[in-house]
Amino acid sequence: MFKRDVHDIKELILKNLRVQGLETPLLQKRLIDSWPEVVGNIVANYTESLYIKNQTLYVHLTNPALRADMSMMRAELVRKLNAHVGSQVIADIKFN
Repeated sequence: MFKRDVHDIKELILKNLRVQGLETPLLQKRLIDSWPEVVGNIVANYTESLYIKNQTLYVHLTNPALRADMSMMRAELVRKLNAHVGSQVIADIKFN
């Protein structure tokens, strides 16, 4: 009898994404999509745009007071967003 090399489908998909170079963009998309859930609907309503460049999340907020408050919570937001995705995707957040 032969021994089968059985793998979990999740492992195979993640390995395939990694080989094709799609794992990082997928994680970045998941992180950006999780922004409203992590910060709440009120902050999300004042968020105009989000993008990631060089492990930094750039957030454009339309309310200057909210921008100042969120700047003081940068480290906590980085931790929560990375935890929500389950991987170290960003290292910093810049608000403008």
